[in-house]
Amino acid sequence: MSEDTAYTQEPSLLKDLMVLMKPQITALVLITTAGGIWMAPGPIRLSALFASLFGTLGVVVGANTMNCYIERESDKFMGRTKNRPLPAGRLSSNKALICGLLIAFCSGYIIWYWVNLTTTYLAAIAFISYVWIYTPMKRLSPQALVVGSIPGALPPLMGWTSVTGSIDLAGLVLFGILFFWQIPHFIAIAFYRQREYERAGLKTFPSQYGHLNALIQGVLWSILLVMTSLLLLPLGVAGWLYTGIASILGAILLWYSVIGFWEPQRNAWARRFFLYTLIYLTVLFAALVLDAGPMGPQEQLDIPQSIYLPS
Repeated sequence: MSEDTAYTQEPSLLKDLMVLMKPQITALVLITTAGGIWMAPGPIRLSALFASLFGTLGVVVGANTMNCYIERESDKFMGRTKNRPLPAGRLSSNKALICGLLIAFCSGYIIWYWVNLTTTYLAAIAFISYVWIYTPMKRLSPQALVVGSIPGALPPLMGWTSVTGSIDLAGLVLFGILFFWQIPHFIAIAFYRQREYERAGLKTFPSQYGHLNALIQGVLWSILLVMTSLLLLPLGVAGWLYTGIASILGAILLWYSVIGFWEPQRNAWARRFFLYTLIYLTVLFAALVLDAGPMGPQEQLDIPQSIYLPS
């Protein structure tokens, strides 16, 4: 069955559309955006709060759908992606294209109309860099991972600017945590899925630079991640509870990244390292939300007496 064959399994259409949107990634986006809003100084209108959350979520959903559209051929060669709706031929590529562009445009408009211009610019950067720079670059250079970490790290900064209306150092540190986290996280994936990536024609750190250089990169980026995570205390965003937890999490992360050098079962190590990066980020953000600095949750929400319409 060709990819553009008419869709025949109507009861599964919603499920297939959800797969295109990559729900696990979008859930992480929603959490980190909400975290940025929670920790930002100052109040936020109720309309802007919901617009920021669902607008950012929509931009990412649109970008993920476009990513699936562009990579529909290479996805056929990877075990974890070959059964997606487009490579499996269950969904028309034209439907995916229209759906992705429409969701992204409407979400960008929501952010512009109900939030602010700064967050709209960040949303545009996230969509463009992910869809039209990172996605095609994956077949050309392993440095696509660094480029792709930019849109992946923008949601907490977008949550921050939804409140502040501007980009400042504290917001950039939140961005930096997500940015630096993604690189060792995806290097770990590239180790144990190297053959699949090679069959799909995608360039990764282990395949292009060799295992030793990829391991060194994993350690270096992990060091930058840990150092960046500890900047939130002097900036007043978080307190000593968060800093203590971040220090312990960071020490374990560095240990995991280093033991890969002498681990004989490198694929098994990579899977453990990958799983720990997920635990690391989850616990780190939970600690950050619990120990967020001077702003308590009661100061974060400014419920308007009437519906806000921008001039």
